[in-house]
Amino acid sequence: TGFPEMLDGRVKTLHPKIHGGLLAIRDKKEHMDQIKKHDIGLIDMVVVNLYPFEKTVADPDVKLEEAIENIDIGGPSMLRSAAKNSRDVVVLCNPERYKDVILELKKNEGAISDELHFKLGVEVFEKTSKYDAAIYDYLKLQAGSKEQRAESREKEFPDTLDLKFEKVQGLRYGENPHQKASFYKDKNINVVGISNARQLHGKELSFNNIIDLDAAIEIVKEFKEPAASVIKHTNPCGAATGKTLADAYNDALDCDRDSAFGSIVGLNREVDLKTAEAIINAGFTECIIAPSYEKKALDILMDKKNLRLIEAGELKGIEKDYDLKKVVGGLLIQDRDIFNIEEKGLKVVTKKKPAEEEMASLLFGWKIVKHVRSNAIVLSRGTKTVGVGAGQMSRVDSMVIAIMKSRGL
Repeated sequence: TGFPEMLDGRVKTLHPKIHGGLLAIRDKKEHMDQIKKHDIGLIDMVVVNLYPFEKTVADPDVKLEEAIENIDIGGPSMLRSAAKNSRDVVVLCNPERYKDVILELKKNEGAISDELHFKLGVEVFEKTSKYDAAIYDYLKLQAGSKEQRAESREKEFPDTLDLKFEKVQGLRYGENPHQKASFYKDKNINVVGISNARQLHGKELSFNNIIDLDAAIEIVKEFKEPAASVIKHTNPCGAATGKTLADAYNDALDCDRDSAFGSIVGLNREVDLKTAEAIINAGFTECIIAPSYEKKALDILMDKKNLRLIEAGELKGIEKDYDLKKVVGGLLIQDRDIFNIEEKGLKVVTKKKPAEEEMASLLFGWKIVKHVRSNAIVLSRGTKTVGVGAGQMSRVDSMVIAIMKSRGL
């Protein structure tokens, strides 16, 4: 521009030297004449990563002044100018698109197809609209009085709820083959789980796989000791903790080996060779989700062509989040159930008091039953399930099923 960066970096790129070079239509003579007259160079590609406003305001202790300084002005302006003229300018606002552009440049000897030009321009307006919405949502909250802001934080649930999720992948189908489906994640919440996990092996995940993988990893997050869960149709057909991961897996499997055929396995430790061998020997398993895998374990698991292996990263326990449930034309929202019962918080109201081992088993069962679809009954012995009754209209029926399962019937 011929000017230095000024005003603490607030002014850098707002200038005809920049925006003339972006907005000039290449095949319009009048535009080219003006560009030449004012000695403005053409800009053929714009690559901008915006100031991290959403990440900044996600910190509950952020100051208003800091939030305001993270409102990008020049970045969106350059992106919008380039996107308006996307026929002539390549515009990138998403690092995941870099590889697409590089491939096209190589393929077309330094050129980008008209189709990709247009798609990248459209992505910019999606990006900047979400960015502006995040700024509006934050500043609107700040516009109230201190009392109103305090009340809003206390309520936690806003009067208007704007949900922003980013597409992770399209799915082959939904819950049933005739339903279309996609998988989205909340970009602003950094949690360890299926939404941020990495697939190491196996064919593409299905709609039902993703739901079951979420259930599998959330159960084992409950425990500090080695833990395993075996999931079918979102419910555990077995769960256990043990001295080793292999012990935990075998105990979880023993709860209901018949139901475990084609199951999803959740583990809260790096998968070692002994655990991997136990899973292979157990029969057909659909997916495994775990923090990581030892190389020897990974090698033998990857011999199974149809076994999907998911790496979640180091577990941090149960994270605070919201639980959303969709109804036709509406949405229910509640705090996620992260309540943890400890022995010191319990009051025994029966004449017979649980022995130490019984209490440990009760606390284990309580953690598991939270993850069973109601009506839910969990029977435990030590720190392993021996019978699970799920999803019945009557608690009595759930109990009958749990007892039946515990007897191996």
